[in-house]
Amino acid sequence: MNNNRTVSDTKRSFYTIHTRPINSIYRRVVEELMVEMHLLSANADFQYDPIYALGVVTAFDRFMLGYAPEADRVSIFNALCKSLEDDPDRYKQDAQRLESLADRLSGQELLSWLDRSTSFEDTADLQASLGAIASNPQFKYSRLFAIGLFSLLEKADPNLVKDQETRNNAIAKVSAALHLPEDKVSKDLDLYRSNLEKMAQARIVLQDVIQAERKKREKRETKVTAGPSADSSDSNN
Repeated sequence: MNNNRTVSDTKRSFYTIHTRPINSIYRRVVEELMVEMHLLSANADFQYDPIYALGVVTAFDRFMLGYAPEADRVSIFNALCKSLEDDPDRYKQDAQRLESLADRLSGQELLSWLDRSTSFEDTADLQASLGAIASNPQFKYSRLFAIGLFSLLEKADPNLVKDQETRNNAIAKVSAALHLPEDKVSKDLDLYRSNLEKMAQARIVLQDVIQAERKKREKRETKVTAGPSADSSDSNN
């Protein structure tokens, strides 16, 4: 990304690419993710990697769950990446590749893969990326990278992240292997999980509002269809 571009430039680009309005509770999610990705991309120490890509895709999918129409959700993600002068297909393909890897491994096998004590022929480039992260003292850690790690662990074995002690042990192992700030990773993932719960509650409220509005609309339409006789009948009662 051109480092001279401002957040306003990125937002302007986004709304030029995706021109349809975004539902209110989701607009904040999209813009916060956009700003986070912009600031990371503009940082001299930041380097794209597949785990970060998985974090972006996972965060977007989880927070945009239930967004309709589906075609708009695809358009929003594409615009998000393109507004940062990046390729949405690269994000999706890298995320899919890591998810496929986690699908075929147990939780312990994944942890061994992440600390590079276990390797597979078809993941040599991915493990080279892990090695580069672990050996880079200037590695730019991000919340989205942590979400990518969390998604991998959850995909390989949901029990790894289900209770706090097991989750903390897994995070400690991965953080040590990749030289990540363990406390920061834990806090970011706690906040992520908390925000997912809040978003789920907001979706329920939104659905209640939509259903109430739909009932009101149907009632009005019924009255219009019934005509003046319905109003007369109501007044007699």
